[in-house]
Amino acid sequence: MTKKQAIQLFEEKKVRTVWDDEEEKWYFSIIDTVAVLTNSVDYLTARKYWNKLKQRLKEEGNETVTNCHQFKLPALDGKMRLTDVADTEQLFRLIQSIPSPKAEPFKQWMAQVAADRLDQMQDPELGIQQSLADYKRLGYSDNWINQRLKSIEIRKDLTDEWKRHGLQEGVQFATLTDIIYSTWSGMTAKEYKQFKGLKKENLRDNMTNRELVLNMLAELSTKDISEARNPETFGEHAEVARQGGEIARNARAELEAKTGKPVVTSLNAKTALQIEDKKKCLNKK
Repeated sequence: MTKKQAIQLFEEKKVRTVWDDEEEKWYFSIIDTVAVLTNSVDYLTARKYWNKLKQRLKEEGNETVTNCHQFKLPALDGKMRLTDVADTEQLFRLIQSIPSPKAEPFKQWMAQVAADRLDQMQDPELGIQQSLADYKRLGYSDNWINQRLKSIEIRKDLTDEWKRHGLQEGVQFATLTDIIYSTWSGMTAKEYKQFKGLKKENLRDNMTNRELVLNMLAELSTKDISEARNPETFGEHAEVARQGGEIARNARAELEAKTGKPVVTSLNAKTALQIEDKKKCLNKK
């Protein structure tokens, strides 16, 4: 089963989800759902609520609870932890056990999420439009969003090239990505996230325009070199990744020499948006 994680937003609240390519269905984090329906102030409260509800439903012989899956999802501390999840049908049944004025709106939202995904599989442009809407809702600028969407396309082209050569998602993809990152930025993905003060957040969602552009150059170069040389061994792929990253590193060095400003910074999306909000407030005064 190929699982793809995604963060969905319901009334500005995050709900962790997993898309199962084989079954073509979404799985939703039960704790996140409970947090939304009970308006919990934190995940600890939602977890306690779910543990009590789960115990009661088990005692009642509820098959929905018995058949729940567990997937590893990013926790608040940034680590991947096993989390109870349920598909749309299972979650509909569980929601009936949680008295909440948000139950019906949440059901409608779940159904829409499922329908949107199926539509996007038929028309990929819809997925791009959804990503655009999500980023705008989170406060990103149009210029940054355009760069980010382009970076997603370039990243997919690169991973498709790796798949064409029989490389595996997971350790091999992560290793090659780290080679690209460390070559052009001087840091692995983990070190880069730590530098920016990130935990569970997506690194690319927290890059500046300049960082995104250079990372795109590195990944595009890696893909083009791979197509030209057709590496056979993993060691050869690692060398191609290093060469792709080197092209972006040289561009970075030249830009920094001409501007006198560092390209790689500790700025992340949260602080960038705060700075932008302050600028808007000052302009209004």
